[in-house]
Parts: sequence; structure tokens; C-alpha cells
Amino acid sequence: MNTINTQKQRISIMKFLLFIFAFTLSFLACAQNSNSSGVGYSYQLSDQQWKEKLSDEQYSVLRRKGTEIPFKNKYWDNKKSGKYVCAGCEHNLFVSDTKFKSGTGWPSFFSFIENGVELGVDNNLGYSRNEVHCKNCGGHLGHVFNDGPKPTGLRYCINSVALIFIEE
Repeated sequence: MNTINTQKQRISIMKFLLFIFAFTLSFLACAQNSNSSGVGYSYQLSDQQWKEKLSDEQYSVLRRKGTEIPFKNKYWDNKKSGKYVCAGCEHNLFVSDTKFKSGTGWPSFFSFIENGVELGVDNNLGYSRNEVHCKNCGGHLGHVFNDGPKPTGLRYCINSVALIFIEE
């Protein structure tokens, strides 16, 4: 009887650990942790200048490619009309007409302003994802996925802290 109870406890612990792993992996679905140098971009600052310009959270996302907590950020549920610019350099990125409710907890857009963003490859989680950068300063904004609405079918999953909203 004790052997059966011990096995059940081990299985319960394994299930719990698997749940924690899956939850952590899903939380990191819009994140990575490598450094962004910004080399080759029109708008460039030294690492020290970025640290002085940005808040700690902005620096973590824009320059270190971190992520913010879903559903606890500034713009995930913003419904106002206007445009979103890069929090690092104020480059035009997205307009509110392309924002949609994705249920992910981060602001999501199906398109971007022409010359606003560029894509890179992120292999940090063991599989490839398309990373979204500001085209002007190279700041990490988030990732793009192929599960968005028409007309593009794309979902640009963007960290609020990487954005400044300018209301019309």
C-alpha cells in the first residue's frame, strides 16, 4: 500500500512540475534574453545612454529583449484612436486601426506602419520565432505569429513598455 501511495505522490509531483514548465514556457512566448546592440541603425546610443534614457523595464525589453507581464501592461486593452511609436526613439510603428483583441494580454496588431519595423530570428526557446524590432533604433518590440486576423493573418505581439501611444 505504501508503495502505491509513494508512486501516486511521485506522479502528482511530476504532473505539477510539468505544469510549471508548460506555464513558464507559455509565459516566455513573447520573450527572449539576449542583448540588442543597435549597431547599424539610424538612431544609436551607448548602453549607458540607453540606461539613462529608459526606465528599468523599458531597458529590459527594448535593449535586453525581455518581456512584460501579460494583462498587467499599459496598452493591452487600449481602445483609443491614435498611433504607437517606439519608446526608445519615437519612431512610428503601429496605428490603432490595426490593433485587435488577441486574448494574449499584450497589444496585438495585424500590420505596421510602412518602414516602422523589421523582423529577425529568435531561437532562444529552442525553436524559431520571428522577432520584431524598431527599424530606426533596433529596439526589441516583441514577436510576430501567423495566427492573426485578415487581411494579413499576422499577429504582431508587442510589449506595451516598448511603446508610447499618441492619441489622435
